[in-house]
Amino acid sequence: MCVTTFDEIAEAFTRDAVQVVLSDHHYWGGLHRTRELAAVCGAFGVGLSMHSNTHLGISLAAMTHVAATVPRLDHACDSHYPWQTEDVITARHVFRDGRLTVPDAPGLGVELDRGRLAALHRRWLDDDGTLRERDDAAAMREADPAWTTPPTPRW
Repeated sequence: MCVTTFDEIAEAFTRDAVQVVLSDHHYWGGLHRTRELAAVCGAFGVGLSMHSNTHLGISLAAMTHVAATVPRLDHACDSHYPWQTEDVITARHVFRDGRLTVPDAPGLGVELDRGRLAALHRRWLDDDGTLRERDDAAAMREADPAWTTPPTPRW
């Protein structure tokens, strides 16, 4: 994920530094902005995929909906969802042959379990800060304590 903002696109694309952009609707500004990113990638002949991390079913539903609207989503989307043990929707998504069916219910097509949502919200409110701090480099530092995050852009 060396191109993670619209500001980085011009230089990365003109230098032919990337062939596939790994989008994430949380970081690219939502569903509409993800569609805009797809259009820009299509115009420049750059591939598009979608990335996820430890999302809940609401986020996966949103990702599924936007993926269904992108005409040239040429690369498989990733998901860590199957490994999640908690969720706030009443029925977990089910992958069949590596795919999800786009729900046809109104909105995102999921129903919230308000009790689970309240419990996770309470955990967030009671957090001492460990849930709020994202450190994607922690695993790298376990393998190599001297490892530091490279400056961006990394291409």
